[in-house]
Amino acid sequence: MSAVDDRSARPAGRAGNRAAPKVLGWAAIAALVAAALAQLSTAEALRLLGLPDPGPITTYGLPAVMAFGEAAAVVMVGSLLLATALVPPQRSGVLDVDGYLAVRTASAAAMIWALCAALLVPLTLSDTSGQSLGTVFADPGPFLRAIADLEVPQAWAWTCLLALLVAVSSRLTLRHKWTPLVLGMAIVSVLPRALSGHSAAGGAHDVATNSLILHIVAAALWVGGLVALGLHAGRGGAHLDVAARRFSALALSTFVVVAVSGVINAAVRVPLIALMTSAYGVMIVAKMVAMVVVGAAGWRQRTVAVTALENNPHDRTAFIRLVVVESVVLAVTLGIAVALGRTPPPAGERREPTPLGETLGYDLAGAPSAARLLIDWRFDLFFGTAAILLAAVYLLGVRRLHAQGRRWPVRRTASWVTGCVVLLLATSSGIGRFAPAVFSVHMGAVTALGLLGPLLLVLGAPLTLWARTGRPEPADVPGIRAWSRTFHRSAPVRVLTQPVVAAVLLVGGFYVFYLGGVYDAVAGSHTWHLLANAYLVTAGLLFFWVAVGIDPTPTPRSARSRLILVLAAATAFAGFLILVLGSPTVIAAEYYTTLRRGWFDDLAADQRLGVAVALGAAVVVFTAAASIAARRWLTSSADVTDPAGQPRPADR
Repeated sequence: MSAVDDRSARPAGRAGNRAAPKVLGWAAIAALVAAALAQLSTAEALRLLGLPDPGPITTYGLPAVMAFGEAAAVVMVGSLLLATALVPPQRSGVLDVDGYLAVRTASAAAMIWALCAALLVPLTLSDTSGQSLGTVFADPGPFLRAIADLEVPQAWAWTCLLALLVAVSSRLTLRHKWTPLVLGMAIVSVLPRALSGHSAAGGAHDVATNSLILHIVAAALWVGGLVALGLHAGRGGAHLDVAARRFSALALSTFVVVAVSGVINAAVRVPLIALMTSAYGVMIVAKMVAMVVVGAAGWRQRTVAVTALENNPHDRTAFIRLVVVESVVLAVTLGIAVALGRTPPPAGERREPTPLGETLGYDLAGAPSAARLLIDWRFDLFFGTAAILLAAVYLLGVRRLHAQGRRWPVRRTASWVTGCVVLLLATSSGIGRFAPAVFSVHMGAVTALGLLGPLLLVLGAPLTLWARTGRPEPADVPGIRAWSRTFHRSAPVRVLTQPVVAAVLLVGGFYVFYLGGVYDAVAGSHTWHLLANAYLVTAGLLFFWVAVGIDPTPTPRSARSRLILVLAAATAFAGFLILVLGSPTVIAAEYYTTLRRGWFDDLAADQRLGVAVALGAAVVVFTAAASIAARRWLTSSADVTDPAGQPRPADR
């Protein structure tokens, strides 16, 4: 380890010195554009809010610091992406020089991101109060106390803490296996902004927030990856042809996500006629034009520069030239995006929102009925899109397998596709639309997400399909398949796939969330709604993978132990439903009362109906899972493993 540290530390300083001016200059372009455009929107924003002018330091400094910080944030994300997925580590799992330099760059960028976020706390307090920055610092007490009541300064405070965590973690990271975790933390650090501001309030804020989260994450990966790749090429990094090819595939998908999510976010904020008649609309058009320019440059990079690199990995001229052009345009685009976030959207038709519409972001036509649950759709950009993509990718894998002359069981395909349909219906149909407002529908949705959907998906054996359809990777340049095999055998996965752990994560989650008071505290929060759904799907997949999965787990289990696990989980889940049914209090009663729906006013009766719905779904799911486990047990031999230590075919 020390030898690797010494070898990496010596070039780190020289490479860092060469990269720092480029990164700072690139961030300065974004800051200058954002500050220059601030004047277009500041006066209108102050007029609408009825606030005095906070002074030029806040007026120009806030967007400049924000743009500079966000430029550093994308460099942080991109550098960690480079170390995680674009350049290979050493065979020992220790980061190679290129990966080491990338995480060191990420650490420095994260420190800048944290510093800018810290500066944005007083700047946003000044902006929100209409007081000058000098007034804020002269008597900071009242302003510091106000942070607890103001969403935007809170978001920047959390961003500062998260960025500091990324900076320290990146500094300590030497092994490749930790880089995905640090990359995940870096992505999380750019999300507080998406959960505040224009998109987090007003009508259709669920769609606006979802689209903005997708927009920011995809943009951070795309823009940051491009800048990190440019720095890698500039310092003469190895495997540039491999890194460019891998990034080219990622860039195409992230560009599509950025474009589509940007259009959706604009569509829920700006009437079409206002695109050319308001400052907000003009900035959207300017951003779209910049996106077209970058898209054209990206297409040329994919067809010319990457091809040239594959033919001659030492010929980097065309690639670096295109990266510089793209980076400059993207810096300008980032400045426009920051100014756009500071500009109030044009006022549409003014209507007094109902309590239901204000909380959910949309109104409901009436009480849930069979027809409304089936046809009253509101597409979920996260889970609805994921369901469609998962089905499409799986079917493409099956098609590739058939093209190779190999068969794949139809029942597995049917199970996977049906599981995707369950996820789609639970989140995007009338079930998903009514779930945040009606407890009984909510229970139907969460049991579908946590139990039924995961069972069907696991029975599709996606890991086995992926293993059979994969293309071989060069031995000297390991890729995602080699890393996934290492991850599959890792200690965290072995712990999570312990039967008791998997059961507690799934069934225990219901106890904590509903009986532990968590749902009472977070009901109505769109962010927690997304996190809870993601947790349930993940915990359900983990549990049923261990209990009845066809794909191999790190530690094989006998069919008998799997049957016991299913029966124990079913009993624990039944206990949860009995406790909810016998509870003298109504879960989240205050939240449902404030919605003032005008129907389903008997909250206790609705809770009992929710228990019945969940019970019916659980009986079907656990009976099916127990039947599968029992059949495997009956058809298996008495021994758990064969002499080689592998599970017998009946247990696979």
